[in-house]
Amino acid sequence: MKDEIKGKVDELKGKLTGDKSEELKGKGEQAADELRRTGRDIRDDVKDKANEMDDEARREREAETVQEKRSW
Repeated sequence: MKDEIKGKVDELKGKLTGDKSEELKGKGEQAADELRRTGRDIRDDVKDKANEMDDEARREREAETVQEKRSW
């Protein structure tokens, strides 16, 4: 978020001064921040899915154990 704000400031400064390189630098900072946030979102989604699968596998193992104890 910090880089996004800094990028917007740099972009605006470039527009006001007519400095295209400063404007592009600001846009680049914003894009980099967006990319980092997207990467974190993907990482968190993968981690959540892995935890779900791990919990499901653990529940299945526990259910199998309970069934084995009941074999009378």
